[in-house]
Amino acid sequence: MVPPPPGEESQTVVLPPGWQSYLSPQGRRYYVNTATNETTWERPSSSSGIPASPGPHRSSLPPTVNGYHTSGTPAHPPETAHMSVRKSTGDSQNLGSSSPSKKQSKENTITINCVTFPHPDTMPEQQLLKPTEWSYCDYFWADKKDSQGNGTVAGFELLLQKQLKGKQMQKEMSEFIRERIKIEEEYAKNLAKLSQNSLAAQEEGSLGEAWAQVKKSLADEAEVHLKFSAKLHSEVEKPLMNFRENFKKDMKKCDHHIADLRKQLASRYAAVEKARKALTERQRDLEMKTQQLEIKLSNKTEEDIKKARRKSTQAGDDLMRCVDLYNQAQSKWFEEMVTTTLELERLEVERVEMIRQHLCQYTQLRHETDMFNQSTVEPVDQLLRKVDPAKDRELWVREHKTGSIRPVDMEI
Repeated sequence: MVPPPPGEESQTVVLPPGWQSYLSPQGRRYYVNTATNETTWERPSSSSGIPASPGPHRSSLPPTVNGYHTSGTPAHPPETAHMSVRKSTGDSQNLGSSSPSKKQSKENTITINCVTFPHPDTMPEQQLLKPTEWSYCDYFWADKKDSQGNGTVAGFELLLQKQLKGKQMQKEMSEFIRERIKIEEEYAKNLAKLSQNSLAAQEEGSLGEAWAQVKKSLADEAEVHLKFSAKLHSEVEKPLMNFRENFKKDMKKCDHHIADLRKQLASRYAAVEKARKALTERQRDLEMKTQQLEIKLSNKTEEDIKKARRKSTQAGDDLMRCVDLYNQAQSKWFEEMVTTTLELERLEVERVEMIRQHLCQYTQLRHETDMFNQSTVEPVDQLLRKVDPAKDRELWVREHKTGSIRPVDMEI
């Protein structure tokens, strides 16, 4: 893609406004409308600003891919050609695209940490993957400033932090239940010890029976609390502690996988920038040699132009290849991000549901314990209703009486 060398057509013929002529790598001249990016083999007429013989000849031009002709020639003149990459809104397969200028490219896209996004001011709002669910896969693509404002945290890192925090909360809940178990065990031990106390052991009659049942109920209650603590351990504490034992290792593997994809993306982005810079340098070199030919500074200029043209074409091909590799890396990262964030979302739902179920089990065991405790005091209530002081007196008197003859007055 070079300005036309002299000799093929008269340099005195002026093209219509907005048209420029260039040579293909095969040396054939073609014309580009810089306003509409239209290309044609036929020279545009000076009166209308359109090709003199439009139609079938225009279709004979090589097709363009990513802003370049398949022959390797850029589809736009050097002063306006600029390769840009952008994140697709509807398809994970991103492709490099040509833009009229660097300024317009920057207006259409924005690159954050080597990831290319549509510019919010010029691109329509992207459709969410799960628009009604506030899903992880829709809201964690960009980076976020940390709480101190000294750096940024990747959106994926925030999701991992939440997962690890959830694991820590689960562990702390298990420790809380363990403390509850210790209280139950200590309480049961104290109840059993108190039930063996000899205080008021000599109480007699129906009241004595009721008192003995009170002491026995303490032993029964102690047994209930021991069973409660054992079930808390097996049905609540242990499942909470053992749920996803290798979770941290799995999250670390997941983190490394996504981080590797981001590193690859950054590397490919650097390669694109390097290739773009190389293309600019080759185009400048070609332009300089073309100017030298025009003023006939060197006899070797024509051969130098051919070499420069080949190098410029190769630089354009290299840029296309780098953009394609970048887009492949970004597509892979995009797909893995969607898959992984949805998996993290599923794991979080599973964790919450697991904890909810085991806390429901805790409340169920607590209700059962209260019911069993109530059953330990029912015999006491029954005996207390049967306490009869008169009967107790009769039984005691019968057992301990010393005689029924009352004393009388002494006679003189």
